[in-house]
Amino acid sequence: MKILQITAGAAGMYCGSCTRDNALARALMARGHDVTLMPVYTPTRPDEPNVSRDRVLFGGISVYLQQHVPLFRATPRLLDRLWDSPAVIRAFAGRAIKTDARLLGELTISMLRGQDGVLRKEFEKLIDWARDEAPPDVVDLPNSLLIAMAAPLKRALNRPVCCTLQGEELFLDGLVPPYREQARELIRAQVPTIDRFIAVSEYSARFMSAYLAIPSDRISVVPLGITLDGYGERQKSEARSPAPFTVGYFARIAPEKGLQVLANAYVRLRRRTPDIPMRLVAAGHLPRAHQPYLDGAKTTLKDAGLGQEFEYHGEVDRPGKIAFLRRLDVLSVPATYDEPKGMFLLEAMASGVPVVQPRRGSFTEIVERTGGGLLVPPDDPGALAEALERVARTPALRDELAQHAFDGIRRHYTVAQSVEKLIEAYGHAARH
Repeated sequence: MKILQITAGAAGMYCGSCTRDNALARALMARGHDVTLMPVYTPTRPDEPNVSRDRVLFGGISVYLQQHVPLFRATPRLLDRLWDSPAVIRAFAGRAIKTDARLLGELTISMLRGQDGVLRKEFEKLIDWARDEAPPDVVDLPNSLLIAMAAPLKRALNRPVCCTLQGEELFLDGLVPPYREQARELIRAQVPTIDRFIAVSEYSARFMSAYLAIPSDRISVVPLGITLDGYGERQKSEARSPAPFTVGYFARIAPEKGLQVLANAYVRLRRRTPDIPMRLVAAGHLPRAHQPYLDGAKTTLKDAGLGQEFEYHGEVDRPGKIAFLRRLDVLSVPATYDEPKGMFLLEAMASGVPVVQPRRGSFTEIVERTGGGLLVPPDDPGALAEALERVARTPALRDELAQHAFDGIRRHYTVAQSVEKLIEAYGHAARH
């Protein structure tokens, strides 16, 4: 099968969605499929070997300039190549152009209006590029925010188009009025242009069916899967050198991911467990705008006399991630919203680390399917502290959960299993 897979870069940070797309492309290629993985906005940065093209469509600098300065909507393509260069985009990605809420909303609406909007030139570039490539059997878009690509690609290629649903509702809900409502309506109006939607969890399929008015029978569930290279065997607790009981957080440092909730729970946990040496460690990308949020979590711990028990390890690469996770006794990322993915749970559990998570979003199905953790009421630091104490005080429970986590990921959440489901979804789209 020949597959054109669009993937969205994330301005230089390790990104769960582009890591997923890259892992699937690699696994499909290993099975003999011909995959073109094409980035949009910025080059991608997965934590595995990158198989995407060294070119960027809808370059982030071009999109910004055309939205903000009408002159750039008519510049010749030869000139556009300067700021569409992946090297130039990488150079600016780390110092993201400051945008206000209104401009972010306007950019979103412009993308969703497609060839009828101010980014018409970028859509024309997309079509010309696609026509120069060998025709694919199927096209896969990475999220519904790029749904306006579907109709022109179908007209140009006469091939089915799929669209993955992997968490864009958080972005849409973060838009200010009137852009939030306009964006949803524009996506809903273009739902018929998609031959098959692909959800990354059962929760996501149910939620997005209602959120974007997608008939449920047009959605296939392709659960997340991870590449297990480097994870090795499970390290049993008795084989570890004596160390404090370690509670870990591994996710982007952002309010919606719940580090402050975990800090509050840790304070309660330490009041209940003064007899057990403990520490709290965190790792993950820290956007500049969220430095005050991290500082607030640190202040919470410091004010409780626990500042010396916390350490932030920054953003880590793949070897650093695996090493970080293997040092944990339990992981908790108490997100304050209904997370549709939960890649960090799969990564921790693949390392033999049990999890304690709020009963919400995809967390529920992952924990229940694997048996690799405990579920607690959402947004409840007290309940979270109580569950963490159970894990800390009961080594037998910790080992049981860890074994279920380790085995459950290999039974249900490998990238090979995701590829099987994805090929089924593509076949369904082709028969549409």
